[in-house]
Amino acid sequence: MRLTPLTVRLLVRLVAAEGEAVPVRQLRRDVWGLADEPRHLDQRNRNEVQKRVLELRRALAPGQDSAGASILRTEQLVTVQGPETAYRLVLRPEELDSARFTAIVSHALLAPPATAAHRLAEALSMVRGRPLAEVNGEGFAVPLVSRLMGLQESARRELVNAQVALGRPELALPVAERIAYDHPEDAEAARSLDGLRAQLRARHGAELLRHRVPMPDQRTDVVLLRGDLFDQEDCNLVVGFSDTFDTETAEDLVISRESVQSQLVDRLFAGRRRQLDDKLRTGLRGMKVVGTESVRSKPLGRRVRYPLGTTVAVPIDGRRVFAIAYSQLGNDLVARSSDRDLRLGLENLWASVAVHGLFKPVAIPLIGSGLARVTNLDRGQLVALIVDSFIEACHRHPALTPELRVVIRPQELAQTDLASVEQRFQELVLGLRATD
Repeated sequence: MRLTPLTVRLLVRLVAAEGEAVPVRQLRRDVWGLADEPRHLDQRNRNEVQKRVLELRRALAPGQDSAGASILRTEQLVTVQGPETAYRLVLRPEELDSARFTAIVSHALLAPPATAAHRLAEALSMVRGRPLAEVNGEGFAVPLVSRLMGLQESARRELVNAQVALGRPELALPVAERIAYDHPEDAEAARSLDGLRAQLRARHGAELLRHRVPMPDQRTDVVLLRGDLFDQEDCNLVVGFSDTFDTETAEDLVISRESVQSQLVDRLFAGRRRQLDDKLRTGLRGMKVVGTESVRSKPLGRRVRYPLGTTVAVPIDGRRVFAIAYSQLGNDLVARSSDRDLRLGLENLWASVAVHGLFKPVAIPLIGSGLARVTNLDRGQLVALIVDSFIEACHRHPALTPELRVVIRPQELAQTDLASVEQRFQELVLGLRATD
């Protein structure tokens, strides 16, 4: 409702009385700023009060004069100077936001954490600016403003405690930031904020980046992680191979002992290379063969070549190791690859994950950065290529995986610029919003 300024002041004055009757003389002093006059001279001022009361009653109950009068009642107070007219605002708690706010907060401060968090968030959502801002600084408003501000402060601090108790420091953080902003000298608020930030940093652990794939009908995260691929024990793993799927590491002649393939043999197959070879042979049965080298041309290692992009899902302990061929092992035993070969391999990898991945998280190393020699891309560009191909695959395969983890070794991190990946996600989110 649009009310005249004086009528707004009258309403706020009656609200500040918190259900008590306010004499006309008091209203004239507080709302109009008029000094008391002898009773036989103040009739005109009384008429002004009555005029505003009538306007307020019509606003409170449009077209219902009797209802408006029952909400804003006229009463007679007995004073030493005789009877005096007074007005009382009669509202149920649910009809007055400050009363509802008080009731919700009072109940929530005694409730267990889950209930408290829900009710306190509801109460704080009602707050817009300072209470009774229309009469800021007026003496009659000070008690109510002070009480509401105190309740608001208690609600914010208890909401922080409740969210922490529920293990949701990320929801407590913006509330704690607001408290610290409003109370820059409050050492306890500063300590609470520092503690929440430290807790959230610790939660990330080795995570370097985490983003939700910006697709409205999927919940898939992309995570960049500092660590060891083979420590991801809850994941399917991706391991790069050459087109011959060699695993021989003797004397570092065919496959380097430092390679991911060699670690795969040692970490997941306890050094039993032939067990891995048997699983690879089983997976390669029926796969297209593009050629077979002679013993003379390739005296060491395997001689059957498969197309680049060939992917074998190797089962082990209830998960899969996806062996992906994205490099060509020359007869000189040097692996060579390119960004085009890597992209082809990734496209085939995601198709295989969609069929054989059991909808588990997938962990992939920074393939292409090591002995496969994808030299035309730096490490940051390799990460971006992996992420881009994965996001494209999410459009083709709706139930691909709940999470992709790109695992970067600590010694590679300093040479890996992740800005391009962050920029890519920003572009994708902006593009999705534009489409919406």
